[in-house]
Formats: sequence, structure tokens, C-alpha cells
Amino acid sequence: MKKIRAGVIGVGYLGQFHAEKYASLPDVELTGIVETDRARGDQIARKLNTHAFTDASQLLGRVDAVSIVVPTILHHQVARQFLEAGVHVLLEKPMTVTLEQADDLITLSDRKNVVLQIGHIERFSAAINSIKPLLRSPGYLQAERSAPFTVRCTDVNVILDLMIHDLDIVTDIAGAAPRKVCSAGSSIITSEIDAATARIVFENGCIADVTASRISDEKKRLFRIFDGDALYTADYQTQKAFVSRRGPGTVPEFVATEIAADRRDTLLEEIKSFISCITHSTRPIVSGAEGRNALALAKLITHSIENNISEFVPFP
Repeated sequence: MKKIRAGVIGVGYLGQFHAEKYASLPDVELTGIVETDRARGDQIARKLNTHAFTDASQLLGRVDAVSIVVPTILHHQVARQFLEAGVHVLLEKPMTVTLEQADDLITLSDRKNVVLQIGHIERFSAAINSIKPLLRSPGYLQAERSAPFTVRCTDVNVILDLMIHDLDIVTDIAGAAPRKVCSAGSSIITSEIDAATARIVFENGCIADVTASRISDEKKRLFRIFDGDALYTADYQTQKAFVSRRGPGTVPEFVATEIAADRRDTLLEEIKSFISCITHSTRPIVSGAEGRNALALAKLITHSIENNISEFVPFP
């Protein structure tokens, strides 16, 4: 079978890992990488036995698929160029700057009949995927995501940087569209929002509390699902999952049992899924539509915080 020719546009911290995963797959040929820092591009190209370019347009005609890992402000411009050329695109989150740009990319990918997948990597976590088949009717969700401050990714606020992962997950687990949102947050170090919390009420009555901070003294990635008499917990860092229930004794106690979940390389799983969608002409787990939904929630939460709206606002 002919190998899929892949490229990576932007090989900074995360983009380098994308390139390494493609290079490791037997059914993929890493045709080239694009990096404006020529020295870095050449270094990574030598390491992965591929070609380095300084302009994304130099990959056109050379690749069947690309990962786009550039600053968010460039997502629409670069993705549009490749979708228009009939190239399958894995676009890092957040999908675009505006919803209009997201709609444009979705329409274009449909018209060109190419895969548009958005990089919501937690969908491929062993922890959350070991829990999902066990769920019956989740009523309350909690997501907590925090990290110490770094200068990386400060081109967007914490909602678009960290919280957006959990906005995608809570929507998936709730199994319904958001109905209204109440938010709070603050800027501490950067000019953007550095810490935020949101309560989301879904059309089916499920409620999610989502918190994110990039000025924490510790890194934390926890997701909790209250479902009937069970509390499910997914730890994205350890990729461990647990279910807790009241014990059999007369004195109330909470008993936790670990759920079997094989630790996996989530980025590799994400890229393998992308390649599989191309090979088998199937819909991505996180298509442009899911990426847009997460972006729409993130934009509404941002708007509420920036405009000091403390009450619930309807999801458009």
C-alpha cells in the first residue's frame, strides 16, 4: 500500500512531537517540515531524516496530509491553503480565532472532501475512554486543569489554551448541546485571562463545572463524572481511572476501585486516528464541527469574563 506523505507546519515545542510521531509510523512518509527558524528546522530534519522548508507553500504538491502547529492567529490562513489544495489537515486547538473562520474551514473541507481533524488530544486518553463505556446518565461533571506559569502559549487566554480541552470533553460526555453558561476569571500575569471557572448547563439537564489556571503551583489534569451512585475519576496525567461507590458497611464510606486502562501515547493515538480517517475515508473523532463547538463555548466564556457578566448567559 502506498504510504501517506505527511508534513508538519511549525516544529516548536509541540510540533516537533507531531513530526516524531509521523516519522515512527510504517504507513507514513514524513516528507517535510516547515519552520521559520531555519537552524531549528534543519536540526529536526536531520534528526528525522526529512526535508526542512521555511515557507508552508513549499509543501504544496509534496504532501497528502499535514499537521498545522503554528500560532492560533495563523490557523485559518495556513489550513485554508492546504484544504483548498485537497490536503488532509490536523489542526491544533484552538481551531481558529473566530467562529466565522471555523465555519469557512468546515465548509471548505466538506467541499474538497478532505479530512479536517482538530487537535483535542484528551479524546484519546486511556483514562477517559475506559470510563465512557460504563456511563449510564451522567448528571454532574467536574473538570480541573492547572499548570505553573510558562511563557509558552500566552498568545491566547487560559480558556483557549487549557480549558478548551475540557469544554470539548464535557460536551461529549454530557451528550447534549450547552444551554447556558456562567463564568468568572482574572488576569494576573499576562494581559489575557490567566485563571477561569465556568458552569455549563446542558439541554438535557447535565451540569459541568470547569476550572483552569496557568498560574498554579502544581500541574493537575482531573476529570470527575457523577453518574447515579457512582463517581468516576480520570487522571489525564497518570492515565489512571477509578470508580468510587458507597461501601457495604453501616458506617458511610467511599470505596474506590481502579478501572483497567492501558497507558498510551495520546499524541501518537491522535495522529494514528487521523491517518486511519484518511485511509478509510471516515469521520474524525474530533472533526471541525466538534472543534467549532469547543471554540464557541470558549468564546462565550471569554466574553462573559471580559465584560464582567456574572449571571448566566444563553449559548447561541
